[in-house]
Amino acid sequence: MKTLAKLPVTIVTGFLGSGKTTLLRHMLDNAQGRRIAVIVNEFGELGIDGEILKQCSIGCTEEEANGRVYELANGCLCCTVQEEFFPVMRELVARRGDLDHILIETSGLALPKPLVQAFQWPEIRSACTVDAVITVVDSPAVAAGTFAAFPDQVDAQRKLDPNLDHESPLHELFADQLASADLVILNKSDLISPEDLARVRLEVAEELPPAVKIIEASSGRLPLDVLIGLGAGSEAHIDDRHSHHDHHHEGEDDHDHDAFDSISIDLPQADEALLLDALTQLVVQHGILRVKGFAAIPNKPMRLLIQGVGTRFDKHFDRAWQADEARVTRLVLIGQALDAAGLEAQLRAALSV
Repeated sequence: MKTLAKLPVTIVTGFLGSGKTTLLRHMLDNAQGRRIAVIVNEFGELGIDGEILKQCSIGCTEEEANGRVYELANGCLCCTVQEEFFPVMRELVARRGDLDHILIETSGLALPKPLVQAFQWPEIRSACTVDAVITVVDSPAVAAGTFAAFPDQVDAQRKLDPNLDHESPLHELFADQLASADLVILNKSDLISPEDLARVRLEVAEELPPAVKIIEASSGRLPLDVLIGLGAGSEAHIDDRHSHHDHHHEGEDDHDHDAFDSISIDLPQADEALLLDALTQLVVQHGILRVKGFAAIPNKPMRLLIQGVGTRFDKHFDRAWQADEARVTRLVLIGQALDAAGLEAQLRAALSV
């Protein structure tokens, strides 16, 4: 009887819009025959990231791809580990003879440490090992301080009193994602000056054990051998990694992620320029942290993929509309204390729909 080696698992974590999905797409596009299963942890009701990943040229049909991308749509993995993650992992363990690797993309709002600790469970530990936790850093955002919920206010507080540096839950989350890392990628390094990049590297290094490597990337483009095969065995030493949120998940009802809202808005077809202008106004006026979704543009045969962090928006036409598919615009907005009805009304008024 063939003895199966432990299946390596790479966990990709990182702050909102840091480029995790882009990194995973690059890894899948360059899999070189490796059989890779993907678990996508969504924050929000729409499977946006899962849809993006299914467009990858991973050498299989759409039907097969649907069996390889698992979406956990219930918020953050640390909250849904027992409810959703464990059954998915049990299924993958049963299929591990057909797999070479598992990739897990966490939500931008997920805490990585409890997820890694889940690999200590006997049923998973006997079959899988965490090859590495890769934390993707949005270098321009860190340089600008925008990983904070209200960067201007937090920065002002920080300058007055360094002890208040972690008052922002977003900054704590950023630090926790670094604290669990085995490899850190300073992504979008081409979008900032060498001086700013050096400053970001120093800031990140302060949160890391000396053994954790920091590498730079543009659009997540790195050789696959740099990203997998690290053999970190993270589950064995994750308990020794300090986290700002270690006191959570010990019978307490509160949860830091409760501060974040994720709302979904459906709209009809919309003019591209008007839509982006309207979204920018929403971000500025309501402190929206993240925008992602698809837009139906009049007279365009393809849907427009939109991903925004703050007022920075990336967009491209990702695929043609299917014949039986409703041409609608679907957006997920992530922020704090969001008024879903008010935001939808403001968008509709701006678009005259």
